[in-house]
Amino acid sequence: MNHNNPDADKHFDYVGLMILVLPPLFWAGNFVVARAVRESMPPVSLAFGRWVIALVFLLPFAWKAMRKDMPLYWQYRWRVLGVALAGVTAFNSLVYAGLQTTTATNGILLNSFIPILIVFFGALFYGHRLRVIQLCGLLLSFTGVLVIIVHGRWDNLLSLSFSRGDLIIFSAMVCWAFYTLWLRVIPPQVDRVGLTAIQIVIAVVVLLPFFLWEWSTGARPHWNTGSIAALAYVGIFPSVLAYVLYNIGVARVGAARAGVFIHLMPVFGALLSVLFLHEQLHLYHLIGIGAIFMGIGLSGRQK
Repeated sequence: MNHNNPDADKHFDYVGLMILVLPPLFWAGNFVVARAVRESMPPVSLAFGRWVIALVFLLPFAWKAMRKDMPLYWQYRWRVLGVALAGVTAFNSLVYAGLQTTTATNGILLNSFIPILIVFFGALFYGHRLRVIQLCGLLLSFTGVLVIIVHGRWDNLLSLSFSRGDLIIFSAMVCWAFYTLWLRVIPPQVDRVGLTAIQIVIAVVVLLPFFLWEWSTGARPHWNTGSIAALAYVGIFPSVLAYVLYNIGVARVGAARAGVFIHLMPVFGALLSVLFLHEQLHLYHLIGIGAIFMGIGLSGRQK
């Protein structure tokens, strides 16, 4: 057994893999919604409001587990603080800030670097080893992402332009990679619903002074049906449900395999556009989706 890599010897966990399908769906919607309301919801207000709603929604279900695990939170306090700051506080705030000046498409493309960053940082800092077949799966799924982004025409890569917002979002991707790796060092006996809730508590406390500062500058939400609906969506689906499921999935199948599922975001982004924006589904969508699913399948293969 490879003790240096907690991802290397997990049994093929079909339930864990199925659990990991839903978070990218909810997060794809998060990018689209955040970009849509950028004029009416300042980034810190959106992040702060999101986590307040998430905490109110989750606390009744998590309180019992939080009380039981309080000694464990203190025992592993630096690990808990690390995942809360990296994956909840910094990641979402940076994404919302970046989406002020870049497109949701660019944001989702940059999101697809997360599995690569997880593998890179895992090997660099934690001695993780990746089998060749997993690396092939990772590259195949990333190729599928590019096929969707460039609409099946590789010359479109040359027309992609990146801005200051893209750099901000890329820094968020680095935060998420470390969040995924650090989740693995929090023992499995720590209840994942309670863990999600304590991360949100930390995020709300840390974001409060930034929210008050943004409010004092005059950058305030403009309340209308769209902004209220957007806040309700980001407060429940990508915040509570996606985080709980992702935490459970990482605990079950490991960081590297869980990270590959983030490549499903452009798949869901394309399908959501067809359903709600009446955009057409093209052949390049199907080719890209096929490559992504094949890559995920390869990444989960055993020796």
